[in-house]
This record gives sequence, C-alpha cells and structure tokens, in this order.
Amino acid sequence: MPDRTLIDELHEAERRLQAAQLAGDVEELDRLLDERLVFTGPPDGRCHPAAKELDLHNHRSRTQVMTKLIQEDLTVLVAGSTGVTCFLGTLEGTYAGQPFAGRMSYTRTWIHTDEHGWRILAAHAGPAS
Repeated sequence: MPDRTLIDELHEAERRLQAAQLAGDVEELDRLLDERLVFTGPPDGRCHPAAKELDLHNHRSRTQVMTKLIQEDLTVLVAGSTGVTCFLGTLEGTYAGQPFAGRMSYTRTWIHTDEHGWRILAAHAGPAS
C-alpha cells in the first residue's frame, strides 16, 4: 500500500518541521519548504508570496525564536502526491524581541516528489480557541 507509506512519511515530515522550528534549524527548514511557498495568516491575514525566504531569514537572524511548540492534535491526509496537515497546538517564543504565546491552528499543503520528498507549498495559520 504505497499511500500508507506516504502517510507515514508525511507524519515524519511534520515532526521534522516542528523540531526544526523549535531548534531554529535553517538547513532542515530549507529542505522542507518549497521555493514557491505562500503563507496566509498573522499578523495581517494576507497571502504572502515568497514566504520561504522570509521564514528562513527570520530563523537565521533569530528575529523569530520558538521556545515552546506543543502539538495537541494533528490530522494528516494524502491524495496522490498532495498532502494536508492540520496542526493544533501551543506556541511560545519571541518575534523581533517581543514575546508571543498562543494556541494556534495551521493548515499546511504539502507536495511530494521523488527528488525532495514532502515539502510545504502553502500554509495558513490562525488563532485557535
């Protein structure tokens, strides 16, 4: 069952993403984020193209530092070479020296290729109640 393998691999990719975010591991984030990544969410709710470079810059420069990332729930769906993860959890850290903390919900759209495995193409984030 190849789909089961892809589901397992997507679970692992999500775990790697969370660990890289928490550690500020720019090399791992670079492997997991597609060059075409778009992000919709805080602070302004708009769609941000070229989000990969901004995300990598924020981690590399330590503009964004994650100190806590606790997954409460994760839903994983795979259809062919497309995957979706729905993350619910608590995040804490600093952004530009200002502390932040909150319960967040993320929906990530992943694409799978033989060359790169799973990579995030699009992400949406918002506060969770």
